[in-house]
Amino acid sequence: MKANNNLSDITINSRLRGLRAFFYYGMEQGHIEPFKIKLIKAVKELKETYTDEEILLLLKKPDMKTCSFTEYRNWVLVNYLLATGNRLSTVINLKINDIVFSDGMIMLKKVKNRKQQIIPLSNTIIKILHEYMEYRQGEPEAFLFCNRYGNQLTKNAFTQAIIDYNRSRGVIKTSIHLFRHTFAKKWILNGGDIFRLQKILGHSSLDIVKEYVNMFGTDLQQQFNDFNPLENIYNDNNLHSNKALTLTRKGK
Repeated sequence: MKANNNLSDITINSRLRGLRAFFYYGMEQGHIEPFKIKLIKAVKELKETYTDEEILLLLKKPDMKTCSFTEYRNWVLVNYLLATGNRLSTVINLKINDIVFSDGMIMLKKVKNRKQQIIPLSNTIIKILHEYMEYRQGEPEAFLFCNRYGNQLTKNAFTQAIIDYNRSRGVIKTSIHLFRHTFAKKWILNGGDIFRLQKILGHSSLDIVKEYVNMFGTDLQQQFNDFNPLENIYNDNNLHSNKALTLTRKGK
């Protein structure tokens, strides 16, 4: 068997976790002598996101009088992805009756960890989905995001739809997963807490969410003064006044 030398650190660790679970079970049952399996120190690469300029291009609403259903649906999809950070497999399995407009919530039944979730929807995406449902129609059990024939979107069709839509807007990046990274980044930069981010993204632990914080650390400098405790104390108490500075000089 030929060795694969091109595996990423993350892939190697994922495989090690699987092996570790198997061997640790054997140890618990007394079939194997106890030993430790350590994960390798993975190099965390910065996750690419959409820029503000690219987002504005993607969010420009098409003319509903002249555009095709596909273009309008893709616009709604992009809005939904930026509003929820959902994975591709989750989105294509959404049903119309998964949305509870009265409560501003949506049920996610197809998720990576197989644990169904209920997440809130923002006011803007609720309005967009309301309009989309009036346009799309469909039975409660029908798939929310369908093709022009009303059938479920496949993963390939969804991926290609985003590629075509992004390119038509002049955006070179065409990855669906970038919307998830962009959601996480914007959430953090807007001051959202990581515990809620963990729940919304459906991660079983805070480890991956913490990676987002580390990866986007340089971007956090943009609003550093707004959140910095010292800055807020000085501003709230007018400690930058000449009087305060004078007293500081006398104390030297």
